[in-house]
Amino acid sequence: MSGVRLMRYGGPEALEWSDDIPVPAALPGTALVRVLAAGINATDINTRVGWYAREGAEGGGWAGAIELPRIQGSDLCGRVVALGPGVSGPVPGARVICPTNQPLEDPRNPVAFRAIGSEFDGAFAQYCRVPADQLYDVTASPLSDTEIGAMPCAYGTALNLLTRAGVGAGERVLVTGASGGVGLAAVKIASRLGATVTGQCAPAKAAAVRAAGAAEVIERDAAPPAAAFDAVIDVVGGPGWSAVIAALRPGGRYAVSGAAGGPVVQADLRALYLGDITIFGCTFQPRAVFSRLAGMINEGAIRPLVSATYPLRDIARAQADFTSDRFPGKLVLIPEADGTAP
Repeated sequence: MSGVRLMRYGGPEALEWSDDIPVPAALPGTALVRVLAAGINATDINTRVGWYAREGAEGGGWAGAIELPRIQGSDLCGRVVALGPGVSGPVPGARVICPTNQPLEDPRNPVAFRAIGSEFDGAFAQYCRVPADQLYDVTASPLSDTEIGAMPCAYGTALNLLTRAGVGAGERVLVTGASGGVGLAAVKIASRLGATVTGQCAPAKAAAVRAAGAAEVIERDAAPPAAAFDAVIDVVGGPGWSAVIAALRPGGRYAVSGAAGGPVVQADLRALYLGDITIFGCTFQPRAVFSRLAGMINEGAIRPLVSATYPLRDIARAQADFTSDRFPGKLVLIPEADGTAP
């Protein structure tokens, strides 16, 4: 099969196209999936450059060092081709998705998981082997393969953030990085939940954020109004972090799943404990969250903004466009249609 392998940590030059990657076999407990579409996400780039490591790129995967070469790809929309021994479903032919971060049973760690495209091969190839119990059938969805391929990582992350923060109808919510994949997803879902959303983004992308459901948009570098929000959904961090915390009303909730503006922040702890602020770090995703997302996808309740698509072999250009921050929403890769599974 054709696909892209990460050969080492580094820039785009660390990615290698190959037309002779062996098609993985459907092993016990797994399914072989034909990849139909795979979104571009920051996590794939972060893993490639070793960004998650606190010391050295060798620990750059979600759960530490990754085995190289690795097929990345954290977003998957595909069609089941074959089931491994002992697996009863989803049935071959079903259109499926899977969560990026897949829960593991570990009595020592209640939030243990492994990530597709990091701890095991992902969707940047024509075929992908996935644990069958992590697949969700979205055959009934009115959305296109490309739209669905944009959703697992960003929309799963956004729904998890909103769930952890307990966002509900009538609340005021601030979403930072509101024009990006996770941010725009959070705007769409929070609006659907009945919250009044303020999005923070660059002026050039304000229209897309309003179209997603934001009642108000403020500039990316502006300080949000103080004590104005019940919850903050943050994927930015960086030097504006203290102003974001100050934007919460007393008893407010702050949920974070990214640090696009920088991972190290300055904090005045008095703002947290005197304001009774609750902080949620959100990486682990309970199965119930992704099951809820799959239901939304099947209903066609939310539709992602896909700004551009690319052939999979153009991954370097697609990731360069992603990091340029020119496009709102998601960019999606489409694998070549040929190639036959055994």
